[in-house]
Amino acid sequence: MKHRELNRSARGCDALVSTQRSKLQQRRAKLNQQINRELRLRSGAENLYRASSNPKVKETVALELSFVNSNLQLLKEELEELNSSMNVYQTESETVSVPMIPLGLKETKEIDMSVPLQDFISEHYSEDASLYLNEIRDFMELRQAMRTPSRNEAGQELLMDYYNQLYFLDQRFFSPHRSLGVHFHWYDSLTGVPSVQRALAFEKGSVLFNIGALYTQIGARQDRSTLTGIQNAIDAFQRAAGAFLYLQENFSHAPSLDMSSPALSMLVRLMVAQVQECVCEKVILDMQDNNLNVLLQAAQEAARVSDVYSLVLQAMSVPLLKDYVPFSWISMVQVKTHHFRALAHYYTAVALCDYEDEGGEIKALIQVHTRRPEKLNLHDPEDKRRLGKAHLRKAIIRHEEALRLHSVCKMLRKMDILQEVLSHAHACSLEKYSEIDQEDDFCEVAEAPEIQSHTQQKPDIKTPDFSSVRVTDIFQRLGPLSVFAARNRWVRRHACLVRGEAGLGLTLRGDSPVLVAGVLPGGCAAEAGLREGDYIVAVNGADCRWAEHAEVVHALKSCTERGLELDVITLQSHEVQSVSNLLNMCNILYNICIISSSVFN
Repeated sequence: MKHRELNRSARGCDALVSTQRSKLQQRRAKLNQQINRELRLRSGAENLYRASSNPKVKETVALELSFVNSNLQLLKEELEELNSSMNVYQTESETVSVPMIPLGLKETKEIDMSVPLQDFISEHYSEDASLYLNEIRDFMELRQAMRTPSRNEAGQELLMDYYNQLYFLDQRFFSPHRSLGVHFHWYDSLTGVPSVQRALAFEKGSVLFNIGALYTQIGARQDRSTLTGIQNAIDAFQRAAGAFLYLQENFSHAPSLDMSSPALSMLVRLMVAQVQECVCEKVILDMQDNNLNVLLQAAQEAARVSDVYSLVLQAMSVPLLKDYVPFSWISMVQVKTHHFRALAHYYTAVALCDYEDEGGEIKALIQVHTRRPEKLNLHDPEDKRRLGKAHLRKAIIRHEEALRLHSVCKMLRKMDILQEVLSHAHACSLEKYSEIDQEDDFCEVAEAPEIQSHTQQKPDIKTPDFSSVRVTDIFQRLGPLSVFAARNRWVRRHACLVRGEAGLGLTLRGDSPVLVAGVLPGGCAAEAGLREGDYIVAVNGADCRWAEHAEVVHALKSCTERGLELDVITLQSHEVQSVSNLLNMCNILYNICIISSSVFN
């Protein structure tokens, strides 16, 4: 369990450090602002066009609208290219691995909450707001830092820290009976379309989305040429899937498309597919020698990866998302679907062609297929070669389709590593085909069945463990949350308590704050105006909202002949408060009527 006390040293990435990722984030933020400006211009022009009846004005506005729409389209295309960029998030290792698909972080505008928070502290808590300027500054600095988290565990802790603080902020300042008046601005992670809401749930959901997005970046940067790197990537993508799934299940009515249920469902499937891809890479990396069982396992793992990417492609093709998901993502998923299906056929072909008949292994060769090969006797070496050749033919066709899809996508063509991986796999299949091909082979071409997909390690979606990063409520000086919260209303009273012959005449219970559990009728406490259910918040001017039971009892027992000065609060329901406000309003109106009547008389 990690515990980090909040301090003002909590920081995100230094915005002045010119890393590729920081440049990308800065350019994305600038584009989001430009798109927002063009959207406002378009909205204003459309309103003017509808309101005007002058033909010349309409013609001028229509021309302006065409320019605005053109600029908007160019900006959106540039943003889409940035958001679908994968190179900057990949590992810096020189080893060759298929690139993964990461997500860019949602951008947010800086907001100043100092005035609304001070107003709420003054009005609701009846405190001097200037005494809480440090706490307000701490919270604002934390929000600013979480906008640029580092791409590691410290960055995740920072996002979790802020997410957990939002729980306390919600309890302290967001009342169901009053709006704080703060607007949260966030931009869609893929399109840059801005969304604005006053609900704190929108802020929490956006931060949770960024927790998942940051895990995708951490997973993509792992060096998957080692077992440790593969395991780290698996863990990161499983946690990303868990964050998106938690967001889908717990946040509804999302104002932006990236947080809609279909989009989150697609992202969960994408993360699961990338986990499955890492599992396949782990099996292939473990192949020290071409053992038949290991080859067949690799074939089935590759078939499994192809299957799950096919499901991702289906999720990307639903009506709401087909024009939303970046073309480079769709192309990458299609490429991987064909690439791993080709690998499944290739490893099966190697198993068929490089191993002699050894009894039980024939059974394994048959079971790896979705159906039994027709007109072929796998005990016959020639039939095994023919089936292997058929698998290689399918592998080559799939490799060529993957290369074709790669060539038609501008973003993928920029990824030299992907080109190298696809070309190398294609060359291996061609080389193996040439090795077993015979010039005098005039036999009927065999039909290779598909490979039965199977995995030794199913993805384990890990929902966020918010308790892993424990934080201290920034505004804890306001008092224990069970009482001093936005949902509660109370009346604060001052009482002077003098000890009598029978004592103070009250019993206490609990702590932080201590509750008056009982008041003796006719006793000193009753005469001082104390009531059952009151909370003691100060004794002789000393704040005791966080004091334990024994401390308050000790303070009361030290009562001198002059007595004790107590500050107590009495909780009120909002119904009682509403009635009280109504009566006050009636009294004000009554007094106005009396004054008016006396003036006219």
